[in-house]
Amino acid sequence: MIFASFFKALGQLSDPRFRRVFFLGIGLSFALLIAVYAVFLAFLQWSLGEGAELPIIGHVTWVDDLLSWGSFFVMLLLSVFLMVPVASAITSLFLEDVAQAVEDRHYPDVPKGRNVGFWDGLRDTVNFLGVLVAANILALILYILFPPAALFIFWAMNGFLLGREYFQLAAMRHVGRDRAKELRRAHIGRIWIAGTLMAMPLSIPLVNLLVPILGAATFTHIFHAVTRKSGITPSG
Repeated sequence: MIFASFFKALGQLSDPRFRRVFFLGIGLSFALLIAVYAVFLAFLQWSLGEGAELPIIGHVTWVDDLLSWGSFFVMLLLSVFLMVPVASAITSLFLEDVAQAVEDRHYPDVPKGRNVGFWDGLRDTVNFLGVLVAANILALILYILFPPAALFIFWAMNGFLLGREYFQLAAMRHVGRDRAKELRRAHIGRIWIAGTLMAMPLSIPLVNLLVPILGAATFTHIFHAVTRKSGITPSG
């Protein structure tokens, strides 16, 4: 189910509407990374002064460094850690368009999903970002205690959180918040594995830019597979 869902999502990249959202998501993801990195450089210059010398970046001059090749590689390195919350934010923004494109092509008989609503979506996104940040801060202790397992801890923890969020958002469009939680708990193992497979590319610079939209599409397929297996009819 998981790999079939992923390859269906991958195969829909030729869909003009899907491709538009896909590249818009990549562009916004990259823009958010640049914005965060710009704030990071400004903080360095404010705290260390213009005379500071840093590895790779060299002399801290903010704007010049932001446009340098060295800065580009540092930003790619930071993206390994930043793309988890960015992926969540992008998915929340574009889920409706991605899910509808997937359903129009693969599930034409399913009623159109309900919009989650801006304020509900914003609340869910802010809450989830808070959980992500807190969990990753706590995970730093585990990274220090078990360095060889750090990457696997990163994948497992963020896979659980991303799978939970992706599935919840996809399911809420058709079955509401409470039923979505019930389905998520009933299929937590499958959702966790799928989320971990989504989290793995997040640790690969550049490749991680592709994850948010593909993740939203993949979990839309997983939701429909789960409801079909459970005998649940998605509503509009």
